[in-house]
Amino acid sequence: MIFHVLTIFPEFFQGPFEHGVIRRGREAGALEVRIHNLRDFTFDRHKTVDDRPFGGGEGMLMKAEPVFLAVESIFPEPQPGRRTVLLSAQGRLFDQAVANELSGLSELLLICGRYEGVDERVAEHLADGELSIGNYVLSGGELAAAVVIDAVARLLPGVLGNESSAVFESFQEAGHSGGVLDCPQYTRPAEFRGWKVPEILLSGNHEEIRRWRRQAALEKTARLRPDLLQS
Repeated sequence: MIFHVLTIFPEFFQGPFEHGVIRRGREAGALEVRIHNLRDFTFDRHKTVDDRPFGGGEGMLMKAEPVFLAVESIFPEPQPGRRTVLLSAQGRLFDQAVANELSGLSELLLICGRYEGVDERVAEHLADGELSIGNYVLSGGELAAAVVIDAVARLLPGVLGNESSAVFESFQEAGHSGGVLDCPQYTRPAEFRGWKVPEILLSGNHEEIRRWRRQAALEKTARLRPDLLQS
């Protein structure tokens, strides 16, 4: 899968994609990340990508023209399996279901907004949709792009060392509106400062362990995220 990121801060991504899952996925050939500088699609000597909003208001807006030119250069023509997404605080909430949906694409282009927003014509006539990673406002879409790519990348074949790891993670279980949280996990030592690992996990009885983990996951979800159990 190819991830494209359109940004005015290409250097931002030198860190997030050089470590962990993303790096391993790139080295394994399971994914590719291409960073595109929006300023390369401007024509004035200052490489201007923003302007004042019509009608007045605070701040500046990203202009439509460089975004359109950039996206049309990256995706010259529509093809199945490609999607262009504007990262915006006003977008659809990004969750595990959306990550699963996006993992089926061949190419995903993420537009990183900045300033007070992006000319609405980008959302209306260019992007296939808008995504938000939470009900809060970020200074720009770069952090959101890193989150989306990480969440989607770990679902791709060949990225995780253990292919079943992503299947049993939080929010992946079907049957609830948002899935359930992962069950509590423990490792050595079996006792630490008087706190013991549940005996069932040391029993070797895989069926009983499976049942315990299922129940423990439900209890943890009810305690920390009861909203996920409301179908």
